[in-house]
Amino acid sequence: MSNDRYSQLDLYRRLLLEARPYWLHLFATLVLSLLSTPLALLAPLPMKLAVDSVLGSQPLPRLVQRFLPSLPGANSAATSLLFVVAALLLITLLRQLQGTLSGVLQTYTGEKLLQDFRAKLFRQVQRLSLSYHDDKGTSDSAYRIQYDAYCIQAVTLGSLLPLINASITLVGMVYVIARMDWQLALVALTVSPILFLLTRTFRRPLRRRWRAIKELDSSAMSVVHEVLGAVRVVKAFGREDHEHQRFVRGSSERLAAQVRAAFVQSGFDLLLGMTTATGTAAALWIGIMHVRSGALTLGALLVVMAYLSQLYSPLSTLSKLLTDLQSALVSAERAFAVFDELPEVIERRNARSITRASGALALRNVCFSYGSAPVLRGISFDVSPGTRVGISGATGAGKTTLASLLMRFYDPTAGQILLDGVDLRDYKLSDLRNQFALVLQEPVLFSTSIAENIAYARPGATEEQIIEAARLANAHDFITHLPEGYRTLVGERGMRVSGGERQRISLARAFLRDAPILLLDEPTSSVDVKTEAGIMDAMDRLMRGRTTIMIAHRLSTLENCDLRLELDRGEVIRMVASGRATTPEPMLQKTGTT
Repeated sequence: MSNDRYSQLDLYRRLLLEARPYWLHLFATLVLSLLSTPLALLAPLPMKLAVDSVLGSQPLPRLVQRFLPSLPGANSAATSLLFVVAALLLITLLRQLQGTLSGVLQTYTGEKLLQDFRAKLFRQVQRLSLSYHDDKGTSDSAYRIQYDAYCIQAVTLGSLLPLINASITLVGMVYVIARMDWQLALVALTVSPILFLLTRTFRRPLRRRWRAIKELDSSAMSVVHEVLGAVRVVKAFGREDHEHQRFVRGSSERLAAQVRAAFVQSGFDLLLGMTTATGTAAALWIGIMHVRSGALTLGALLVVMAYLSQLYSPLSTLSKLLTDLQSALVSAERAFAVFDELPEVIERRNARSITRASGALALRNVCFSYGSAPVLRGISFDVSPGTRVGISGATGAGKTTLASLLMRFYDPTAGQILLDGVDLRDYKLSDLRNQFALVLQEPVLFSTSIAENIAYARPGATEEQIIEAARLANAHDFITHLPEGYRTLVGERGMRVSGGERQRISLARAFLRDAPILLLDEPTSSVDVKTEAGIMDAMDRLMRGRTTIMIAHRLSTLENCDLRLELDRGEVIRMVASGRATTPEPMLQKTGTT
């Protein structure tokens, strides 16, 4: 992704559009935040009254004098002091209430924004083609969903609203100071162009460094995901120290990048602090001169200096937010890069629906490449409904890729695959994939109950249907002997049950799916001979009346297949149909003749 793919204005606009359902909440949060401005303006006034009117000889403001006659001893210093203390407590109470209400609403709005943005990002990641996941890996997507999604909260609530609030507070402070002493207001504002220049100077370097930090963070997380996903292998080979060092190296690179960013940010903060301190010193100098000349009272100077600190607070906030935003904007870049990614496998407009296919398959000179590396070359054959097709070949011959093409996880780079005489690309994706039941070499189970794992194939299946599917898969007996039966939790990736039990649960899922086409990818390669016999018995029942594509290394597994294909380097080098072996010629292979 190029550094200038997204402008800041484009990122702001898109994030605000994403936050559209919560604009009312954001507006209410802004209104509550804006109440802090008048309360902040009122905060120093009790101190001014105490110095000028209680301790000094200045009369109280007319508004206060109108209120005091209703109090006993209205003109006494004690009554004035009581009024000042009461005003101080009231203003403090109002500020606390405003902060509490604003904080609660801001937390609710921020968490809802984050939840919805994460959910949308997760949905998009699931929509993307397998080629995207093959290229990026799972850890990068997980990092973007878990961490980069915070950008919507950081920009809308953590930056844009404070920017608006700080701008309005700034205007209010300048107006009040100018009414009291316009020369002090002018001196105070001389730092504004310097702060603007500093912000523009430091913004781009910080954004570059945050982009590097995010990429290194994602790389470090990929090590954690990889190791935890293969923890048994790591332990078996005693590679814990090696993997620890690999993680530390990645984390160290991230640390170095973070320190470089901190140096840049610290330089900005230093210059920002010195600029505002210089403005404060200049205003104090001139203010003292005005007090000595009688143009300003001491209480008024104290109020002006209090306002001045609050004037520089929003000025500093505006400058710091524009630099702190760079981390969130980099995250927004990464999130919107996912949203802008187009799936390679897309559903055509006016795609055809299909309820239940007969199971007739035909491949016409199918080719496929991962990038520039060819995997399948000119594959052609026909499969009648109910036919059992066995595919064998060495690792890397293209067997699993062929099965992936049938389910449209990928599209062929050349040629056609037909189902019931129609190109797979002309069907609705969801309808097409409903025609297949898939059983993998390494069964994929989720960390839920056995019943939920079986019912994954058909949401809403009844308990009787789940049990019947388990019986057909020869899984019911071992399930009922478990302490919690079908409610037993299988653990992460099904590690609380054995490999053979996981495979039988996977077969039960395929039975419950009841699809017309069955894809079996090395279903018995990781189990012992005794377990294999039970699984083969269940698979024989599962294959009856269904078109079956079975991938296996063991030729004995394919003995009952009607058509057997042997692949080598992406080509069919041998076919056996009804006991008759043929070696396809190139022309025959291209036309689909056996």
